[in-house]
Amino acid sequence: MRLVEFWCIFIIIILANILEPGKAEVYIVTVEGEPIISYTGGIDGFEATAVESDEKIDTTSELVTSYARHLEKRHDMLLEMLFDTGTYTKLYSYRHLINGFAVHLSPEQAETLRHAPGVKSVVRDWKVKRLTTHTPQFLGLPTGVWPTGGGYDRAGENIVIGFVDSGIYPHHPSFVTYNTEPYGPLPTYRGKCEVDPETKRSFCNGKIIGAQHFAQAAIAAGAFNPIVDFASPLDGDGHGSVAQNGNPIMNFRGISGTSTQVCKEYTIPVLLSLKHLKWIVLAVVLNLIFLVGKRFSLNNSLILFASSFRSHTASIAAGRNGIPVRMHGHEFGKASGMAPRARIAVYKALYRLFGGFIADVVAAIDQAVHDGVDILSLSVGPNSPPATTKTTYLNPFDATLLGAVKAGVFVAQAAGNGGPFPKTLVSYSPWIASVAAAIDDRRYKNHLTLGDGKILAGIGLSPSTHFNQSYTLVAANDVVLDSSVMKYNPTDCQRPELLNKNLIKGNILLCGYSFNFVVGSASIKKVSETAKSLGAAGFVLCVETVSPGAKFDPVPVGIPGIVIADVSKSKELIDYYKISTPRDWTGRVKSFKGIGKIGDGLMPILHKSAPQVALFSARGPNIKDFNFQEADLLKPDILAPGSLIWGAWSLNGTDEPNYMGEGFAMISGTSMAAPHIAGIAALIKQKHPHWSPAAIKSALMTTSTTLDRAGNPILAQQYSETQAMKLVKATPFDYGSGHVNPRDALDPGLIFDAGYNDYLGFLCTTPGIDIHEIKNYTNTPCNNTMGNPANLNSPSVTVSHLVRTRVVTRTVTNVAGEEETYVNTARMDPAVAIEVNPPAMTIRPGASRKFTVTLTVRSVTGTYSFGEVLMKGSRGHKVRIPVLANGYSR
Repeated sequence: MRLVEFWCIFIIIILANILEPGKAEVYIVTVEGEPIISYTGGIDGFEATAVESDEKIDTTSELVTSYARHLEKRHDMLLEMLFDTGTYTKLYSYRHLINGFAVHLSPEQAETLRHAPGVKSVVRDWKVKRLTTHTPQFLGLPTGVWPTGGGYDRAGENIVIGFVDSGIYPHHPSFVTYNTEPYGPLPTYRGKCEVDPETKRSFCNGKIIGAQHFAQAAIAAGAFNPIVDFASPLDGDGHGSVAQNGNPIMNFRGISGTSTQVCKEYTIPVLLSLKHLKWIVLAVVLNLIFLVGKRFSLNNSLILFASSFRSHTASIAAGRNGIPVRMHGHEFGKASGMAPRARIAVYKALYRLFGGFIADVVAAIDQAVHDGVDILSLSVGPNSPPATTKTTYLNPFDATLLGAVKAGVFVAQAAGNGGPFPKTLVSYSPWIASVAAAIDDRRYKNHLTLGDGKILAGIGLSPSTHFNQSYTLVAANDVVLDSSVMKYNPTDCQRPELLNKNLIKGNILLCGYSFNFVVGSASIKKVSETAKSLGAAGFVLCVETVSPGAKFDPVPVGIPGIVIADVSKSKELIDYYKISTPRDWTGRVKSFKGIGKIGDGLMPILHKSAPQVALFSARGPNIKDFNFQEADLLKPDILAPGSLIWGAWSLNGTDEPNYMGEGFAMISGTSMAAPHIAGIAALIKQKHPHWSPAAIKSALMTTSTTLDRAGNPILAQQYSETQAMKLVKATPFDYGSGHVNPRDALDPGLIFDAGYNDYLGFLCTTPGIDIHEIKNYTNTPCNNTMGNPANLNSPSVTVSHLVRTRVVTRTVTNVAGEEETYVNTARMDPAVAIEVNPPAMTIRPGASRKFTVTLTVRSVTGTYSFGEVLMKGSRGHKVRIPVLANGYSR
């Protein structure tokens, strides 16, 4: 890096961090008065708008629209009464699910607002973060599920899945509508479609039925740049160019010729649309940098960033069926969403550089429910706890989701990626489905065969070396053009101009894995491009030390290539290379004698020891407050595929350096697991349109499995004492009720139903929750007779603090259409005794029956005991719920 480049980047970083906007911040305010979803009347001129539990809001009704206007007017009047015009900016009015607004003002004004009559809470906004070809077959959808709904071309018909995430790339084959039966109008959906500011074309096409973006809080906080973050629903930057070294952090080029226009396009909109000093100064500095760059003829251009997660998650849930996944001339299979015919509604509230803000996310959810979505998929979780609340379930975000569920919307949320450590969940509330991530049965492996016959296992999604013949091994640090370039770390093979093409051509290039790969300034894709441009027969990436944060996922490349991720195997390779590479007294190589050949890594190996819980997947126990006190509620709820998932990718996406410029990407995270559940929930909703969100969640959980394909207990990836990865027997804290089983979920036999009042009862009986705080967020006083939170009618039983004996009640409803007799049995780890009553019960279609689970402490172990209640029906249905208890005293 030249000196001038260094100083340019240094100045940008310093300014971006120290030139913060003034003291003003974004606050989310809730006020007295019921939102539309729960308003029961009482105000002159405005009739009731409340919906029954699990009923959609009729936003076309004049009653609803007039009351919505009334609430917004009240919000405006409150602010106008307290503050002078121009001293604050109201960003959103929340009217449908909670009654409140988001406002940008000073901390002193926030304190005034906090003590104003009619104000219930003032919460400073906080940040959130973003948390397939084979999985439909792995889950049995083509043969066991889609045919029941008329085939893949009807799977999810007329169901709308809303995605609150980071945008969509509407031109991707997974979303386009050619060669498909036309999508007709859907009167039940009332969302709008924004227009692409560049092309003036709508983002919608029938398959994509709604597309909006939300960024008012991000703009007010000074975090949003409309050029970098793209002020539209588009998933991708669309303007910038990719740096030659693949660096996703920061890389600049000087400008010349037409590049001067980039300067104008970048600076002028920033100055016009952003009111904070930080961005104005940054824009000025960028102009100076561009001028300096022109003077010194710098060789790199400004990178703009994009985010491709929304396209990926949307394609998992509802992408078209049979889309070829092609990369580097190889087809990896046909991609399909879980519900290929479902509609997609886009609510962009997350952005590449900073994630997002709760105020924007709440506005997006409120709009999605207003528009009439059936399912919400959330690949989002808080960066940190809210500043002014202690309870995990009571904050503007979770209260809004409670309102969404009351309106009949099923919500799937990623559980979080903080695993494998306990209490790392970022999804807490009983009214949503919290989804953990599994590894499916597909593994990609490869191997390197050395000249001495040793075979070294590795990872390489690549073809084999030509005709399976051996080639000379050449290490990058032995073929640098000039010793002075060592400061650029040529061994990671990111810069082909540093290496001697004459010595590399026709040979296998050996490269070194460094920390640059962890932080994203180096990529396997770039290694492949370097090797190809130098005429190499292939490449090997050796991992000599494992850096914190390193992950070794298979990456598709166009030439033979392999990563030797095992440090001991890399040492064997290095030792072989040293022995077979003679040098003169100065250390210079006299001749390259080592040889090797790379195997074919393109075909996956299917394992029966699947599914497994992924290492990164967040773990329970669930917590009820941010003092990490444990809750009487199991989380996560369910396990779904979330590791190495193929999905649609924006061509402009730069989130993953290894997939820049590609149309598909294979990535991991609970963000990939949640849309699997969202898509499967759409299939259940299609078959059972009147089921509540709780009924859908129950069907998913009670029919899930705790066994892998070989019939053994599911295993979970975990760290050993040496920080190596090991497999241990999984527990409900890893997988919730178990791994999703879509076919059985369509016909569960019994469901554990629950509604809005049940969730209020859960809140009101949870020890330590302020009942005034509950009323602030729900507009309902506590008068519930649930007794204790473990009595919430959920398809699991959790008692976090079991003293002597506890009797827990559950109610099941027969949804099978025929009378059925169930035999009830229970088992539990020895430290806790379990009994279920009655031992058998006959239930008519549509009828409900209660049963009890009695837990008694036998011995105090200081750990949870795990068990289950199993209900076997006379017509073949099997209903299973997990039971967890931590015995404290006998």
